[in-house]
Amino acid sequence: MVTVAFQGELGAYSQEAAQQFFGPEVGTLPCRTLQDIFLAVEESRAEHGILPVENSTAGSVNQAYDLLLEHDLKIAGEVFLRVRHSLLANPGTKLKDVRQARSHPQALAQCERFLARNKMEPVPAYDTAGSAKDLAAAPEPGVAAIASALAGRLYGLEALATEIEDLPFNYTRFFVLGLEDPPKAERNKTSVVFATRHTPGSLHACLGEFARRGLNLTKLESRPRHNKPWHYFFYLDFEGHWQDTPCAEALVSLLDKATFLKLLGSYPAAVLEQPQG
Repeated sequence: MVTVAFQGELGAYSQEAAQQFFGPEVGTLPCRTLQDIFLAVEESRAEHGILPVENSTAGSVNQAYDLLLEHDLKIAGEVFLRVRHSLLANPGTKLKDVRQARSHPQALAQCERFLARNKMEPVPAYDTAGSAKDLAAAPEPGVAAIASALAGRLYGLEALATEIEDLPFNYTRFFVLGLEDPPKAERNKTSVVFATRHTPGSLHACLGEFARRGLNLTKLESRPRHNKPWHYFFYLDFEGHWQDTPCAEALVSLLDKATFLKLLGSYPAAVLEQPQG
């Protein structure tokens, strides 16, 4: 059985993403931090890792991009997970009796209207699934947790309300990490990180290599270089596989213009399923 490392407690959205990609029977390894995901794969405690890299409403996970630069794991796939938040409580709790909702600050922010409408106090916690686990272990009257339906099932909590997030277009994008390059698919994406010369027009010249060949860029993210203040690394996703002729030519030209280039991986592109309604 394949084992996938993820950050968080059992029932985390990262575990859901692993199940969406590999199937419901996949083995999972909970990790305390994002860095522990990389270490678990590098130390052969897991064959793959699942790494959250951006949310459609909250933006990028900066630490995830820094770790992709620091480690040499390959991006072997991507997952778009539709994040559905549930209000979970111990059996017998009524919705009208809930006065506090505990969860990760980002989950609380994504359910702000629901909490205000139901006059519930948001209480920050370290993890969504961890909030559910702690509530199940130590029940408190009038207290609920915001987490996944999977967490509710795992910890024996009842869902008092489901899909309570304010925006229906709430997705988190994950990278599937591994030690090997995945097989080429019908539709592919490629991710790279590069640095430019500190001269006028350098970034424009680098990006022009993709425009000149009709390659569609799907993401551009900058992160500060820790050894050079006010200098940056640029993370770039584009459609295509590095072995495709236009992509290979663009990367060769980018290598000539950039001061640093690292290929993070070419992998099957995920399809985003839009919510109904």
